[in-house]
Amino acid sequence: MSKHLSFKNPLQEFANAFIKGDFKTKLSFVIMGSGNILRGQFIKGLLYLGVQLAYFNFLIAFALPYLKQITTLGTAVKYEVWNASLEIYEYVQGDNSMLILLYSLLSVFITLYFLYLYGKNVASAFKSQQIASSGKKPPSFLTDLKSLLDSNYHKTLLTLPTFGVIAFTILPLVFMILIAFTNFDRFHQPPGNLFTWVGFENFKDTLWQNKTKATTVRSLFAWTMVWAFFATLTNYFFGMILAMVINRKTIKLKKFWRTIFVITIAVPQFVSLMLMSRLLHELGPLNVALQATGLTTAPIPFLTNGNLARIVVIVVNMWVGIPYTMLITTGILMNIPAELYESAKMDGAGPWMTYLKITMPYMLFVSGPYLITQFIGNINNFNVIYLLTGGGPLSLDYFQAGKTDLLVTWLYKLTVTEQNYSMASTIGIIVFILSAIFALIAFNTSSSVKKEEEFQ
Repeated sequence: MSKHLSFKNPLQEFANAFIKGDFKTKLSFVIMGSGNILRGQFIKGLLYLGVQLAYFNFLIAFALPYLKQITTLGTAVKYEVWNASLEIYEYVQGDNSMLILLYSLLSVFITLYFLYLYGKNVASAFKSQQIASSGKKPPSFLTDLKSLLDSNYHKTLLTLPTFGVIAFTILPLVFMILIAFTNFDRFHQPPGNLFTWVGFENFKDTLWQNKTKATTVRSLFAWTMVWAFFATLTNYFFGMILAMVINRKTIKLKKFWRTIFVITIAVPQFVSLMLMSRLLHELGPLNVALQATGLTTAPIPFLTNGNLARIVVIVVNMWVGIPYTMLITTGILMNIPAELYESAKMDGAGPWMTYLKITMPYMLFVSGPYLITQFIGNINNFNVIYLLTGGGPLSLDYFQAGKTDLLVTWLYKLTVTEQNYSMASTIGIIVFILSAIFALIAFNTSSSVKKEEEFQ
């Protein structure tokens, strides 16, 4: 029986119910819950029937008006009408492209869930038929409820989180992806104006057709990769070195030194970055002190010179990032078996060789996934760039972007400042694809995966 009731192949399950099902089971294909009701499972059958009636009511009263306009995203534009009695112009609301897209997408998700319940209804009717044919009585509604606290307890725990993920993560994500295929910008703002589908025009325009935008994408992509590489590597290796130095047997007051560096974590990152931004300003304390002591005759453009600003953000990121890596690597270093170092020392291996052959492989094996996560996180590291330089200095060669802007900070500017939502969504998709490809390749080629069984 369990073989027939497996959901590993739901289409086969559905076909079996249609082919092998009796009249009561086949009736559930038309009227949901009828197979359960006719076999004495009244409450369960009525619930399925209620779902069917509620869905059809939702479809007719709410979903269909929006689904009919999904191909155009609306045609009626807001317009003025003269009210002779009041002697004023009144606005007549037209279609709202955003609501049409959002509610249509919501209707699709609800329809998919209804189809899932429809399949469950058929499977339940077929299961009841098989139980009845074996001479047993189908389980009551109370028995099914009790199973939700026993054999089906995983369903009880996962149902609410699953709906939450769909409603607050997947639905908004799909909505924003669809925005990339429209012309939703400041000139097409609902409800005053409509936006419509433009296909892949945004991708073509961003990647090669518009010279300024294409140059901006290529330049910011290159800088994003450089930034992510150095921001990840410097924090990782300097954090590891710092942890190794503090963990040396000859170092005293280890807790004191760790506390000193951990203090930077205790201070909120945005506070540290904003203070650094003020400190490195052309009229900030550092430039004033340098000029007062005669070391410089003019302010150093730490944040206003493109190349220098890029170096500065990497250095400042080390200040806020190294303590995190130090804490993580400290725990890993303490777990490396001391016998390995003793054996290496007896074999005549020096500190450098010991580091390359023992410490580094062990660290990379344990912290490989963390390193990959940090790299992806730095590709999308909004805080450091935006709070320190604001993406500046601005450049006429770029489209609404600055020299230190990452793709993610440029996306933010396109959304908040320029209200170019379709282009911002396009950039978001590009960033996601790049991040996903790198993460999958890097993780599957890392020693954490390839040597998972053999590493001891």
